[in-house]
Amino acid sequence: MVASALVMGGCAPLVSEPRLDLSTPPAYEAKGAPSIETVALDQWWRGFGDAQLDNLVERALTASSDARLALARLEEARAIRAGALSGFRLQGDLNGAASATRTEPASGGASQASLDSGALTFNLSWEADLFGRKGATRQPADQDLAAARFVYEGSRAALAADVADTLLEARGIAAQLADAETSVGIQQELFNVLRARADRGLAAETDVARVKGDLGQTQAQAVQLAADLQGAKRALLVLIGAPQGATADLPITPLLADGPRPPATFPGELLERRPDVREAEARFRAAIARADLQRLELFPRLTLEPGVGLTAVSADGAGALVTWTLGASVFQPILDRPRLLAALGAQNARAAQAAIAYERAVQTAFSEADQALVQLDAGRSRVALLTASEQSAAEAYAGARERFGRGLEDLTTTLDAERTWRAARLALSSARIDALRRTVTSFRALGGGWTPFLTTKDKTA
Repeated sequence: MVASALVMGGCAPLVSEPRLDLSTPPAYEAKGAPSIETVALDQWWRGFGDAQLDNLVERALTASSDARLALARLEEARAIRAGALSGFRLQGDLNGAASATRTEPASGGASQASLDSGALTFNLSWEADLFGRKGATRQPADQDLAAARFVYEGSRAALAADVADTLLEARGIAAQLADAETSVGIQQELFNVLRARADRGLAAETDVARVKGDLGQTQAQAVQLAADLQGAKRALLVLIGAPQGATADLPITPLLADGPRPPATFPGELLERRPDVREAEARFRAAIARADLQRLELFPRLTLEPGVGLTAVSADGAGALVTWTLGASVFQPILDRPRLLAALGAQNARAAQAAIAYERAVQTAFSEADQALVQLDAGRSRVALLTASEQSAAEAYAGARERFGRGLEDLTTTLDAERTWRAARLALSSARIDALRRTVTSFRALGGGWTPFLTTKDKTA
């Protein structure tokens, strides 16, 4: 049997691991290199120094439906991994049966017979691990669990980024709402001045109507922004696991302070930092391990089958019988070999696909990280330029307003200056919120938001 196994094993094709191209450029192409500030990528949101953001992320990671769903899926993967190895333990079933028989004569005779019987058997089976099937089964199970762990961590990292992004979006809306309310105040003041002048015959009613029209449009914009802010609050409450909460209990201030810069990193670090890349690696390793396990299907199986039984028969005082059995079975695929070889070929093809998916995950990670850093630098430069533009527009309007009050400037010039300043304020607030949200995108693209190692429980479970 052993000689046969060695001959058949020698004829079994080997599993060749596909070649991987995981090369990345030595550095990102972002013009402005990230600062070397010490910012922990594991909990990057703390770099904002924002107590509300810290609290909301913590609540989301604890109570949100996304976090609880991710944990439930991880527990499922742990259970599947435990079940995959159970077949190599001692197997056994306890079976019992009982019967009672009564026999009476067909015609009124006095004699009758009875037979009572019972049987209890305990059959065991254990497959001898001759060719390392247990280890080969453990490998894909371990890698599947690792992949599930990375999916879990990736879900939590994405959740933290979504909370931060939604909060910053809400603050941007709040800033635009505050600016719209400022514009309403400015236009209301102009309207009051023109109304008083028109009442004294010093201004035309058409000018009053013109300013009143601008005032109505700005008020309508403020109403819409207030509704948008309400919607952003509700979305944020859903993310943190409090969908029934009152939006009035979630204060959103128009705070648009500069966010932290991502720490200096290198593209090669994405292979360790990005949970989706780690997941792709684990699935590749699992595919290779499954190919090796499929190869072992060409080898014989030796199963030991001991058992013990107790049979009791009572027929007018008869006794019981105890039996012992010890058997073994050998299974060697012969005619089924073509099907097994085809299955091995298919698994090798799946391993090649997993290798390509792994390479693509690395390439996608680099592309996303590089683009995020480029966009972040552009966003910060845009904020600097628009800040100067807004200051100039504010000065221009202040001068025009003063001259208009003295009767030295016409209404058209004053209104044009006000519109220019309003547009500059809107562009600046939009640029600030975009830069902050790009900061979140950069941290997420660099693989922040989780601790890049498996817990001891996952390693040994």
